[in-house]
Amino acid sequence: MSRLLPSSSSVNQSRLWLGVALLLLVPMRLHGLLHTALPDYDSVRNWQVVQEIAAGNLSHLFRHGSPLFMLCYAPVAWFTTDYRVFLVLNALLAVAAVGLLTRFMVRATRLPGWQTGLLVLLVGTGTFLTFSGRDFTMSSASLLCFAGLLGGYYQRLRQPGAVTLYRAVGWLVLGLGFNYKFILTLPILAVLEWWQADGLLWQRGHWWRVGLLVAAPYVVLGLVGVLAGVPWYAWAAVYYKVAFPDAANAAGRTTTIQPDFLYYLRYVLDFESVLVWVGLLAPLGLLWQEWRAGRFGRGRALPPELYLATWGWCLLAGMSLLLKAPRGLLWAYGLWYALGWLTLRRLPAPVLAALGLLALAGNGYRLQRHIYAYTAQSTSYPAVAAWLQAHGGGPVASTVSLGLAPFRPASDTVWVVMHEADLPALARQGYRYVLLDAYWRVANVRQFDSLRRRPPLAAWPEPALTSPLLFLEHSEFTGLSYQQTLQRWQQARQDSMQLRVYEVRSEK
Repeated sequence: MSRLLPSSSSVNQSRLWLGVALLLLVPMRLHGLLHTALPDYDSVRNWQVVQEIAAGNLSHLFRHGSPLFMLCYAPVAWFTTDYRVFLVLNALLAVAAVGLLTRFMVRATRLPGWQTGLLVLLVGTGTFLTFSGRDFTMSSASLLCFAGLLGGYYQRLRQPGAVTLYRAVGWLVLGLGFNYKFILTLPILAVLEWWQADGLLWQRGHWWRVGLLVAAPYVVLGLVGVLAGVPWYAWAAVYYKVAFPDAANAAGRTTTIQPDFLYYLRYVLDFESVLVWVGLLAPLGLLWQEWRAGRFGRGRALPPELYLATWGWCLLAGMSLLLKAPRGLLWAYGLWYALGWLTLRRLPAPVLAALGLLALAGNGYRLQRHIYAYTAQSTSYPAVAAWLQAHGGGPVASTVSLGLAPFRPASDTVWVVMHEADLPALARQGYRYVLLDAYWRVANVRQFDSLRRRPPLAAWPEPALTSPLLFLEHSEFTGLSYQQTLQRWQQARQDSMQLRVYEVRSEK
């Protein structure tokens, strides 16, 4: 029996390698981050909302169904409003998420020390996991909660009991508070619970206690919202509006159901390591082996590889039915990198190490090509803000984007316009300038043709707005297919200037 358990020395070695690898990840995640702008509308809006909450205004507490995200970052705004602090903290949280995810995988599979270090680096330098850790959205916290749920529920399956059950439920409740999309874990948990077939959930009143725990944050934070003047149904309304949008958004998208089983496969082929393909497909062989050996069936424990693969396959199948963006599979990429590495570990150690370093070099190449190359130049938003200040300051209109907001005085409003027909009314309200922010291309809000034909007063480049990953991340908003989105990106790359300032005219 002692042979089946890892020795204390091997455990300590794995911990050491894990810690060192995470420290190496930090500079890679922070590279170029301090001279970039907040990359998208949601990041800027979240930055504004946490400041509102820090000042006692809870009217937007349930924005995007992520109240815990807002509440956790609001105290930071008591000390600073520098957006870069929020970016760095969120990037470090993403590193912690990688640490928690890989720690569980290492424990479940008894991975030796140096292989642990390479696993952490391979997962942590994945293209999308790196990209998603460089904004100010709930993705990092969501990944952390998912990693906790993944490990917690695995323990519930391996060691059935009240303690492991409620620990897993705790991670579920935490995830629901950070990201409304965590509700998508419920069908997968239901499948796994059915497969376990031990009836634990229905014993000794566990089912109603679990129900109360899941409902608790909705009741408690809902009451907080009511006391602050927010409607009691505000949080639930987020789920309803996502499922049943009442009108087309600014890009013309009207639905949330859009089956396409090739979108994510095309993305993985173009932007992620071949290791992801190994992790996605290799567990099928293990599944066949378990089936033939008679070890696969309800009530039988899943090997850790098949447990991870079940989550990955279910996420891929489910998200392929909905509107798509690479973040739809945020929780799955790390699983597939790990499964790919676990598949290769049967090779001789020198060959495995060589392949691991080769895969890591490939990840580095993709990070440079798809992320760092678009942030090598410092953001031009400060130059825009300085020009506006030198020409009288005051409120300014901006097309679709709030990217300029963190660089303007709080007293100078940045007003988002979705159609150039709104500009004459703003001129009558004292707006002198409009920033034609190329974010309109990213969001596919094509309502500024007349403005674009005029010569600008000043113009600046902003390469970050020509990132292919940024365009793909907005395909959920635009409703465009994978190929259509990349076509829009190719068109945007031909524009040499992404930020143009014009005078707002009062006549139509």
